[in-house]
Amino acid sequence: MIETFVFDVGETLTRDDRYWASWADWLDVPRHTLSALVGAVVAAGRDNAEAVRLLRPGIDLDAEYRAREAAGRGEHLDEGDLYDDVRPALSALRQAGARVIVAGNQTARVGQLLRDLDLPANLIATSAEWGVAKPQAAFFQRVIEAAQAPTDRIVYVGDHPANDVHPARAAGLRTAHVRRGPWGHLWADAFETIAAADWRIDGLMELVDIVR
Repeated sequence: MIETFVFDVGETLTRDDRYWASWADWLDVPRHTLSALVGAVVAAGRDNAEAVRLLRPGIDLDAEYRAREAAGRGEHLDEGDLYDDVRPALSALRQAGARVIVAGNQTARVGQLLRDLDLPANLIATSAEWGVAKPQAAFFQRVIEAAQAPTDRIVYVGDHPANDVHPARAAGLRTAHVRRGPWGHLWADAFETIAAADWRIDGLMELVDIVR
């Protein structure tokens, strides 16, 4: 029996459209240019932040985050950034008796923004708040501690095989790969993804059948 579902954030619960559009606007480059670069670096197995560094070599991303916040152009999330199935799926999982956790690679600011949305979750945490990020094993150890369940009764749900599915499986967790967003589609049919994912889903409501 599955007791706890743990969710990635970007392109699992939230659309990344606003995030990358805001960076393009801040850097004063066409949105399509940055979006295409993000896809290119990720397809090459590189961190998506490299797309920004290609446009601005030597950029200090932490300093830029602070500058954006100071200018009133920092990170923002509202109901429109959530995929339509997020609230129904998380609510249904909790009603079915499962513990629901949100834990992804985000800033502390995003953690607070997510909590302000009052999602139906038992816990919301980010890598910045934990001081460790995916795909590091220590991140998934924090997930296990938060889940309050044996590892084989925890499902980590994410779109990114390298950041979500593979390291979660290595930590002993069950895994659900969601075919959503560019990375979810790009590697959906890769042998490594198929082999590592216990479930391959097209929407979060499919998880309700798993817990049942």
